[in-house]
Amino acid sequence: MPEHSGLLTDLYELTMAAGYLQTGFDARATFELFVRHLPPHRNYLVAAGLEQGLEFLENVRFSSKEIDYLRHHPVFRHIRDEFYDYLSTFRFTGDVWAMPEGSLVFPGEPMLRIVAPIIEGQIMETYLLSTLSYQTMIASKAARVVTAAQGRQIVDFGARRAHGSQASLLAARAASIGGCEGTSNVLAGQQFGMTTYGTQAHSWVMAHEDEAVAFAKFLDAFPDAAVLLLDTYDVRSAIKKIIAMKRKPAGVRLDSGDLAKDSRWVRRELDRAGWNDVKIFASGDLDETRIAALLKKGAAIDAFGVGTALATPGDAPHLNLVYKLVKIERDGEARGAAKLTEAKVTYPGRKQVFRYSTPKGEYLRDKIALDDEPAAGGEPLLIEVMRGGKRTVPQVPVSDSRALCLANLARLPQKYRQINRTAEYPVIYTTDLESMLEKVRKRVRGSATRQSHGD
Repeated sequence: MPEHSGLLTDLYELTMAAGYLQTGFDARATFELFVRHLPPHRNYLVAAGLEQGLEFLENVRFSSKEIDYLRHHPVFRHIRDEFYDYLSTFRFTGDVWAMPEGSLVFPGEPMLRIVAPIIEGQIMETYLLSTLSYQTMIASKAARVVTAAQGRQIVDFGARRAHGSQASLLAARAASIGGCEGTSNVLAGQQFGMTTYGTQAHSWVMAHEDEAVAFAKFLDAFPDAAVLLLDTYDVRSAIKKIIAMKRKPAGVRLDSGDLAKDSRWVRRELDRAGWNDVKIFASGDLDETRIAALLKKGAAIDAFGVGTALATPGDAPHLNLVYKLVKIERDGEARGAAKLTEAKVTYPGRKQVFRYSTPKGEYLRDKIALDDEPAAGGEPLLIEVMRGGKRTVPQVPVSDSRALCLANLARLPQKYRQINRTAEYPVIYTTDLESMLEKVRKRVRGSATRQSHGD
């Protein structure tokens, strides 16, 4: 599949693009991407996916074969050749403002803003929504898992549970942004500069006639890095065999059973042998709730491998991220655009988000304002990342985005970091935004009234 194909979009984006071109609707549009509501059990989101979004915007193209496909698509049978000529030289030429990856995001706050010719902005919608939505979902889950671990190491084990190989790469990346220290996915390590971790599977132990021999052979191959799996047969028997060999591994792993009870017993045995620095690693259907419960029981676990819950978070498998037109500029005039249906009202105008803190640096509240309103002491969160279709900021290492996320979480009041209850962080709209929304309502009502009277 072509990585930067313009066909990576919904059909209606292209029908609207063709319609704008064929009817001569030439306008510059502003679109904003934001989440309406947080999923259950979420007090915040962690922005992720921007890097892949910018890469797509810089490189999106329509090949001759793709244009030929559209030319013969029945829905385009009345579209003139100028549309296909336009696609043959298509490039994204717009400006983009966005929150850096690792930023904390709350409902209504634009994570990304595009100002571009309306056709360009329209075609980009599907890719940007899918990319930022997926990675933000994973990064947000990872942040909860990391919080639950209370400083203990979290490693992404989700490659085998993700919905496809590309999803596994992006999930590993997003999990790292959310605070995970590394991944089991080797390609993610190579592509994104992430630390990779691996132990051994039960099949290694089962492939050998004797469990002690299996451990010895693995230590022969990896004398400095071996992490030995204890629960293929019996945890207590396994740890006794390892200690009897008098060959200290880097760590041991528990993948099933009573993790709290077994980890405490294993820790005591390791300490008796003088192996205080041997780490105990745990895995097996873990998530933030189970990790918190294990630690509450006094589990002696130094690191956790989390797979399914990260790559496919069942408690919040999707985000209601939306991409809405907020301003249109045409024929020298500009007007705000908003959706006015009661359940899905959106605010018009280009926006900025300001975050306010206490004198000690703890986050206090956010304010959504028009982009030309004064900060009044707040920190602006949206920064320019692209101008004229070209990036204005360098690629940010995943480690830097992870550091930003952890720094942001440290400044978020404790009540919003809880994993077992939901507290609503305060986000307000300025009076100027409220006034602009009311103007749009009046304008739309006036237009509807004129049309009903035949004006």
